[in-house]
Amino acid sequence: MALSLKARKRWSLVVLLLGLPLWIIVAVNLADLINRDSILVELIVFVVLGVAWILPFKKLFQGVAAMPPEEKRDEE
Repeated sequence: MALSLKARKRWSLVVLLLGLPLWIIVAVNLADLINRDSILVELIVFVVLGVAWILPFKKLFQGVAAMPPEEKRDEE
């Protein structure tokens, strides 16, 4: 079932306000598990974790900032 633009905007806001802070906490705790000797390894871990959170939500965020269809028709 496809979500409407309004529903996707609301869910996107929930993900950003609740999910992202929780993911940051998880990512920092996961990064603490690695050895701190190599800054390069730590950088790679943070980059991977920084990109990994968005992959499940890619479809949710697509088109959220786009102009709603009813406004597009008015401009043409």
